[in-house]
Amino acid sequence: MVIDKEVDDHEAPVPSIVFRLEPSSGVPTYLQLVHQVEHALRLGYLTHGDQLPRVKDVVASLSINPNTVLKAYRDLEQKGLTAGRPGQGTFIEASPETVGLERLTALRRSLVSGWLKDAAAAGLDEQGTVALFMAALRDFRDRPMQSRTAGRDGRRRGEGVA
Repeated sequence: MVIDKEVDDHEAPVPSIVFRLEPSSGVPTYLQLVHQVEHALRLGYLTHGDQLPRVKDVVASLSINPNTVLKAYRDLEQKGLTAGRPGQGTFIEASPETVGLERLTALRRSLVSGWLKDAAAAGLDEQGTVALFMAALRDFRDRPMQSRTAGRDGRRRGEGVA
């Protein structure tokens, strides 16, 4: 979750992300934090110069060990995404290329009003929906590049009808 940042000249900057944990996910806690930062970067919620929450604030809000947060922040730093500034905190240093916010919003709207709506109507719960989506994404990634450019009728672009 992202919160708006209004900074008074006399107050510390407000972090741009609020971490959430999913205990039943099977994903280690530190990786959940890393993934949330990476996703926020890809979606444009975090940008260069934004500050991550202080370790002690994450520890207090999630009731986790400080070493878990430090491990996540260290991992992000090793990936070149963040940098720690002694006495100041951890800040975003780089972000991956991303699609513009307008295009992301349109894609999200399309996903929600189309595929997700159909999945819910078919009776899939959240875990079933995620499993189906991830399987389809893996299948898409594993297909040869030529078949990714096929049209809806199965023919590759530029291929005529025989």
